[in-house]
Amino acid sequence: MQEHKLHSPKNRKILKHTQVSGDSSFSPVRLDRMHSAMQRYIYSGWASGIVTLVHHRGHEHVDAIGTMAFNSDVPMQRDTIFRLASMTKPITAVATMMLVEECRLRLDDPVDEWLPELKDRKVLRTIDSQLDDTIPSNRPITLRDLLTFRSGYGEVAFTSPTCPLQKAMTEARLPLTEWIFPGTPDEFMKRLGNLPLASQPGERWLYHMSAEILGVLISRVSGQSLGQFLCERIFEPLGMKDTGFFVPEAKIDRLPTCYGTDLFTKELVVLDEARGGQVAQPPLFEAGAGGLVSTVDDMAAFGLMMVHKGTYNGERILSRPSIELMTMDHLTAEQKAASPFFENFWDTRGWGLGLGVTTKNTDLGEVTGRFGWDGAFGTSWYVDPKEQLVGVLMIQRRPDFLKLPAITHDFWASAYQLIDN
Repeated sequence: MQEHKLHSPKNRKILKHTQVSGDSSFSPVRLDRMHSAMQRYIYSGWASGIVTLVHHRGHEHVDAIGTMAFNSDVPMQRDTIFRLASMTKPITAVATMMLVEECRLRLDDPVDEWLPELKDRKVLRTIDSQLDDTIPSNRPITLRDLLTFRSGYGEVAFTSPTCPLQKAMTEARLPLTEWIFPGTPDEFMKRLGNLPLASQPGERWLYHMSAEILGVLISRVSGQSLGQFLCERIFEPLGMKDTGFFVPEAKIDRLPTCYGTDLFTKELVVLDEARGGQVAQPPLFEAGAGGLVSTVDDMAAFGLMMVHKGTYNGERILSRPSIELMTMDHLTAEQKAASPFFENFWDTRGWGLGLGVTTKNTDLGEVTGRFGWDGAFGTSWYVDPKEQLVGVLMIQRRPDFLKLPAITHDFWASAYQLIDN
């Protein structure tokens, strides 16, 4: 992803644009409070535009604030299309569980029948070992390992950013060093298969890479591309008409510019333009960990399916037992202790099958039983089944590394303070 500098957004003309839609069941005073909390990020120059959606027990509110880019007067709209990044992961997990329900996959079966590149894995003796300092794996990688991110593959930079394995992953252009892998699924698996595991299968949680492997697995088992499978089995039944792995030319004007803080200079830079950018054409690799684009309404539909235990508008998408299994914490205390991530993350969180779950009430927006995930470009999607609440936050700014942006906290605090029954 090519970065380039831009003039300070704080010096731009501020457009006081907002597009609000929804019903009147929410308190106007509390809606204004939420709007003001989000608008501060526009006025400060932190974000160019924001779209939020809150759905609570049949009542829905959408707010679109700001513009499509810092140098643009084109306003954000309800149907603006956003790069989801890691918010893709729960969708890939649901697709995987569909294959489990059809008995085409089993949670505790090895996956090397479909992914021979993962057969007979070697494991690094320690995370900092040279790539040839390995021991045999104790057992094969299973589907459950992939869904719980305990395959032994993953982002080791959280633990040891300068280790030989991290360097090798960067040289191979494997995610997360690249937003989207630049080759084919087979090439991805070949490069990954040339590397040892960072840990024994089932031993510890490692972020990201398992979801990429799941995307390839879904394609090989189904005989379809990942995009075709998701479209037929999830997007079309849920009416997610603007969700996919790229934005077609007819919709490209609905894609905003994506920004981020340069990791070295700390300056705000453009990460991805709309026209000619990363998602302006079909990718060679449909990334199950972070490649989708979508809208607030499409992600709300996906969330409502989860709220209703796998049904949407009377149609069964996934079984209730599958939803319940996906949304429980599958990690032990020992596995969390061995798995560094965001600061204090595991104090209140766990990991289900392909998504995060909240295990402890500590804040207004941190409610036990809530599940969902966030994206690297500032997006956030969570479901609270007890409150029957679905929330979606869409922005396009990569936050500082290893920090959840303050806007994420403020959005969820604002969403929960809307509840008045």
